Amino acid sequence: MKNDLITPFRIDVAPEVLTDLKQRLKSTRWSYQVQGTHWEAGTDLSYLRELVGYWQDTYDWRAHEAALNRFAHFKTDVDNIGVHFVHERGKGPNPFPLILTHGYPDSFYRFTKLIPMLTDPESFGGRAEDSFDVVVPDLPGYGFSDRPREIGTMFRVNDLWRG
Repeated sequence: MKNDLITPFRIDVAPEVLTDLKQRLKSTRWSYQVQGTHWEAGTDLSYLRELVGYWQDTYDWRAHEAALNRFAHFKTDVDNIGVHFVHERGKGPNPFPLILTHGYPDSFYRFTKLIPMLTDPESFGGRAEDSFDVVVPDLPGYGFSDRPREIGTMFRVNDLWRG
């Protein structure tokens, strides 16, 4: 199915989602850890408590969200699946198109440090003529793409990206 409708997308997590997350973190029922096992019997409990505390009290989602929104985000429909993708245009004279696809479980975020290097190599000591137009789609069910509705979708990702 061909679809020419591409719409801009902005990451904007609803406040109630963030409130719910903080409440869930606050309500964590901690398991027991055998004295002296640390990482030998799963995740170290003191580390996990520290991590949850960071997410509950320190992590600033809105600042991270603003940083992510510096990229050009879009959504489109591919075979009845809403696919989110980042599309950053190269700054060189004739950028070559490049699709970066992440693995499982992952998202476009994996490439956020790499994208500027590919689109603007001159800023990183390279040559402007080596720039790329970079497209980074989120696989169905990951990041901001919709979940697949049928079994086998993940085996067809190559076909989905070709349209």
